[in-house]
Amino acid sequence: MAIERTLSIIKPDATERNITGLIVARLEGAGLRVIAQKRVLWDKKDAEEFYEMHKDKGFFEDLVRFMTSGPIVLQVLEGEDAIQRNRSVMGKTNPAEADPGTIRKDFAVSMQRNSVHGSDSPENANREIDLCFKKNEIVG
Repeated sequence: MAIERTLSIIKPDATERNITGLIVARLEGAGLRVIAQKRVLWDKKDAEEFYEMHKDKGFFEDLVRFMTSGPIVLQVLEGEDAIQRNRSVMGKTNPAEADPGTIRKDFAVSMQRNSVHGSDSPENANREIDLCFKKNEIVG
């Protein structure tokens, strides 16, 4: 397996409930290393740019509104097979379908308020990391 990087977002529902540390502990416990991290408040433009591939979908405006509703924690994770490993730790998008012990099963409030985001491919990981971090902010 190759060493990869992936983007992780701890969403507003999780930062609001002060469970950021619990989520980071799960990620690190799965063998992922946090090599960049920052807490930010996205504006509408940031969220629209990040989720531009969904702009024609019915949930786009609600997603943008949610992702700008409070602070988020952006992270670059690194490790063997990091993209798939992160997705396994997160669990399925719908928390009702997520496996026990995954972040979404244990912490999600709903399908939208599911506490975390993770890149789904190497191409998207590169795009998302480039959108969220300057090169000198990745210091792992």
